[in-house]
Order: sequence, then C-alpha cells, then structure tokens
Amino acid sequence: MEFIEAVFQYEFLQKALLTSIMVGIICGVIGCFIILRGMALMGDAISHAVLPGVAISYMLGINFFFGAVFSGVLTAIAIGFVSQNSRIKHDTSIGIMFTAAFAAGIIIITLLKSSTDLYHILFGNVLAVRSSDMWITMGIGLVVLAAVYLFYKELLVTSFDETMGAAYGLPVRMIHYFLMTLLTMVTVASLQTVGIVLVVAMLITPAAAAYLLTDRLSIMIFLAAGIGVISSITGLYFSFTYNLASGAAIVLAATALFILIFLFSPKHGLLWKMLKVRKKRASLV
Repeated sequence: MEFIEAVFQYEFLQKALLTSIMVGIICGVIGCFIILRGMALMGDAISHAVLPGVAISYMLGINFFFGAVFSGVLTAIAIGFVSQNSRIKHDTSIGIMFTAAFAAGIIIITLLKSSTDLYHILFGNVLAVRSSDMWITMGIGLVVLAAVYLFYKELLVTSFDETMGAAYGLPVRMIHYFLMTLLTMVTVASLQTVGIVLVVAMLITPAAAAYLLTDRLSIMIFLAAGIGVISSITGLYFSFTYNLASGAAIVLAATALFILIFLFSPKHGLLWKMLKVRKKRASLV
C-alpha cells in the first residue's frame, strides 16, 4: 500500500513506473525474435556496442539516443560484413566487434571529467529518470511496436526459416538489419531502466519464459511482454522500498519468474516432466 500511495504522490516514481512498463513490453516483444533466431549473443553484443555512442554523445552535449543508435547499428553492420567476407564465423565476429566497441566506450569514459551519468547508463537507475528520458522511451516503444505489427509476417517467416523467406522473395538480409535496428532502439530505451550491462537479461529472460509456455509466436509475444511488465513493476517496487539498484532488482524479478515457469510450466515444466516419468515407470511395474 505504501508503494501505491507513493506512486500517486511522487512524480519521479510515476515516470519510473511508466518507463519501466514500456521497457518491459518492448524488451519482451523483441526478445521473442532474438530467442527464435538463436541470437542471444547478438543481443548482448548490441547492448554493449552502444556504449561508445553514449559516451561520445555526452562529450558532444547531445542526447545519448543519437550516438547510441548510430554506434549499435554500425556495430551490427560491421559484424555482418566481417562474417560474410571472411572465413570467420558469425559468433566469432560478434565477439571481436562488440568487445572492441565496448572497450572503446570504456576508453572514452576514462577521458570524461565526470562519469556519474554514465554509471547510471551502465547499471541503470530508473528512479532518476527525467521527463525527456521517459518521453524518448515512450516514443521508441511506440515505433518498435508499430514496426513489429506492420512487418510481423516478414519477421515471422524469416525467424523460423530464412531459406523459405528467401524463396518467397523476402529481402532476408535487409530484414535482419531491420531487426538489429529495432534491437538497438530497444537497448537505448532500456538504458535508464536496467543499464547496458543488464539489458540483455530483459531481452532474453521474459522471452525465454514465454517460450516455455506456448508454441505460438503471437501468444509468446504477449506473454513475454506481460512477464516483462510484471518483472519491471516488481523490481521497481523492491528498488524503491528497500533502496536497491533498480536494474538488478528488475532482472532478478524476471529471473524469479523464469525459474517458476521453468519448474511449473504445464507443457515444459521440469516438475511435470518428472511426474510424467514417474507415472510411466509406475504403469510399467
């Protein structure tokens, strides 16, 4: 009750709640496509690759959104270019490029006089979100959701079978970079909430939990978004009530939900699998 009363009383908490909810939704939605494509490492790469863009934006005194998106998309293009024009495999090129971008970001940070704001970018501090950050997150969220809605069929086909997508005449490579752009935008939107270091957890964990609950992508998307929202609200509650790091609290809330679903999911839950095995053994006896 104290938390609910505080939400109605304090404007900063209202901003934090709205921002957290939007981040939970868009991370869950985009995370579904990342999971289906087996691109969890790519999500980690993009989340770290935005760091130099954020740092440069602070140096130039502009909004970090522009630098982060440019840095993330450039890294995604560089990863694809290296893997397509050499013997190096895709996962290896990811390791090379995202670590190089992250290292460059760290070097730039060391050159800055103050790294207070950048610390929050690394680890998240949703309770300190500003009105401008909230509106940027809302704007990005609406653009991402609209893009997924408009190009759902293309993303669906290429996520399950790129060869089939190419046979249908779909621009598979362009769709891939389109998804990477959306992933970069989601990462930028999540910076104030969970930070660069933990954003990959919000991209993967809710979607992975939803994957255990259904075999249909449309339902998976709604479940992942719902799990992301519940995780964000729960994490925000613990962060505000017990003075915990907001990003870590949100991620742990998502992890707790994943563990519950992993154990008790009706189709794929570990507990139900063990019960089925026992029943089979009992019937054989």
